[in-house]
Parts: sequence; C-alpha cells; structure tokens
Amino acid sequence: MPQTSYRTSTFAESVIRRMTRVANQSGAINLSQGFPDFDPPEALLKAAERTARNGPHQYAITWGAQDFRNALAKKQSRYMGLPLDPDANIVVTCGSTEAMMVAMMTACNPGDKVIVFSPFYENYAADAILSGAEPIYVPLHPPEFSFDPAELRRAFEERPKALVLCNPSNPSGKVFSREELLHIAGLAEEFDTFVLTDEVYEHIVYAPHQHTYFAALPGMFERTISCSSLSKTYSITGWRLGYVIAPPAIVNEARKVHDFLTVGAAAPLQAAAVTALELPDGYYAELLAQYTEKRDIFLGYLDRAELKYSRPQGAYYVIVDISEFGWEDDVEFCEWLAREVGVAAVPGSSFFHEPVRHLIRFHFAKRSDTLAAAGARLLKLREKAHGQRS
Repeated sequence: MPQTSYRTSTFAESVIRRMTRVANQSGAINLSQGFPDFDPPEALLKAAERTARNGPHQYAITWGAQDFRNALAKKQSRYMGLPLDPDANIVVTCGSTEAMMVAMMTACNPGDKVIVFSPFYENYAADAILSGAEPIYVPLHPPEFSFDPAELRRAFEERPKALVLCNPSNPSGKVFSREELLHIAGLAEEFDTFVLTDEVYEHIVYAPHQHTYFAALPGMFERTISCSSLSKTYSITGWRLGYVIAPPAIVNEARKVHDFLTVGAAAPLQAAAVTALELPDGYYAELLAQYTEKRDIFLGYLDRAELKYSRPQGAYYVIVDISEFGWEDDVEFCEWLAREVGVAAVPGSSFFHEPVRHLIRFHFAKRSDTLAAAGARLLKLREKAHGQRS
C-alpha cells in the first residue's frame, strides 16, 4: 500500500488529549486537559437556547457572521486599544487551534523557519511542520520562564519568517512583561519577522502582572497576526469559536486559508456568542477574581503537599517539579498518578523541546469542590510514591 505523508511521522498525537482518556479510564480527576467543569454565563446559555430554536441554521459568511464580527471588533478594540474594523481586520475561525494554523499557513512558506519558545503548547510545533516550516526553539528558563536575550537574538539571526508568542503562556503561566515584549518587537522589526500571538488567556492575568497586547505595541500591528478564542473567557471550549485579528492585507490572505480549511464556524453559536461579547466590563473583573480564588485554593493544596512549583502569573496552569519522587519517565509518572492517586496531569516532556522529564502540568479551571477533592488526593501523593519506590 502507499505510504502516508512523511509529515505525520514527525510529531505524535496530543499528549494532553491522551491524558484525558487516561483520566477517564482511571476514574481520576482530570486536571490535564484545560477545560472547566462549570457552566458558561447564564445569559449566554439563554442565548444558545434561543438560537438552537430560531437559528440561524445555515452557513454564516465564511469569515464570520456580521453581528459576531461587529461585537468582537467593538469588544477587542476596547481592550486592545486599537481601532478594529469588523470587515477588514477579523477572520472568525473554529477555535484558536484553527486560528493558529491559519496564521502559520498565511505567514509561512515551506522551508521557512519559525521561532517557538520552549516550553510551548504542543500544537505550535505541529502547526509549523504541517505548514512545511521548521521550528527554532528558544528556551524559557525556570522558575520565571524568562528568555535569554542573546539566545533569542541568535534565533533571529537564522532569519525566521515568524515567531510564535503565547501570552499568557500555556503551560508555564508566564506573563511576558512589557519590557520583554518590546525587546521581541525590536528584533521582529530588525529582522522583518511576523509575530503570531496566542492570547486566549488575555483576561486571566493575576495581580500585579498585566497583559500587554503585542499588536498594540508601537509599530507592531502591521506585522502581528493575533489569535484568540472565546473558549477560556466564557467557559465554552466545546463551542470552537476563535478568531484572527490582523491588518487588511493579511486578513485577505487568511480568509482564503480559513475557507479551505473549515469553511466557517458554527452559525448558531456565533449568533448566541454575541451576548457574551456584549457583557459589561464587570464580567471580566469577576472572571479574574474567580480564577484568582481557584489558583489560591489549588496552590494551597500544593503547599500542604510540600510540592515544588512555579507560581503562575496568568492562565490556569501550574508546573510542578516531581524530581524528588525518582521517576525517570514523566509519562509513566502521570499514568501512575492517575491510576494510583486519582488525579490526572500532563507530562512536562510534551511541552519542552529540551529533554525535560521532571516536570508535570496541572490545571485549576475547576469548581472549588473539584479542586478540594483533587487536593485531598494529592496530599497522599508522597506517601503513595514512596511506597511505590520502596
């Protein structure tokens, strides 16, 4: 029989989604794949009920329904500080996953190089490979996950076509400072490089840190393809509503890529989601307060369990150091953790280009009682781990 594409042999299936299957099989509390176990806003649920009955039920405009783009442009203009035109600056996609793929394929030709910070959300490397591009990995150094300016410059000296920037970062929870972003911006301008941003956690940034939109930095809008979605902000990861924001010339090309990838996002869900985009600013303040509380609850259990971790500055993930338990394989550890302790995590090796085997990632986008149940199980981790190794 004929051989399948060589591209598929250069990356593996998603470890994150695999760990959800392990969690389900083990009956573990799933703190691996980052989705909430609580409902979206009530107003959004009511809007979804209306559109389920009344429609629209047929194709929306390929690059996004007009009312959805109008509401999105108004909301993002306010937060990004940019005058966005719903007809010229936006492509609506099937989640931020497709948005990043659209951005990569719009920016890059086969053979181009793309800078990816490590650790990274596992899709980025696959996006580059599927686009025919070559990733260049630049390490973010724990515990603050800062980059070395000299290492970053050396990567830019390879003349990459684009840099991928996840801010706030998955998996590390890092929030890039304005000074760090200005440094990246200077290099992007010097070497004439696109910046592809994943800002899906834009509203989950813990004090005293602040989110800076890369496209809003001086001179950066023209070379930035901003990607995000409604998934995390409104707790609707299954709705798959994402978007690309960029200058008109880039949007015109991105529309073509998006059209032939997925045609369009779900019309009734776009109609319902207008309600979410029109929520008052108080909603985002309350969202941050809720996630700050969830973070503090879960980190409190990690402290009681005497586990070492990097304190997240944004998003809803925390990286935990498992060195003391003696496992050489973090995948085996996470499978054991789900099976014997009853909590599912993601092995850190799935996020790092470097040979990292001593870190795992939990997420805390769960109800308080779910986090308490997971925390209670983690309090028994050390005892069970030492029993396993003895």
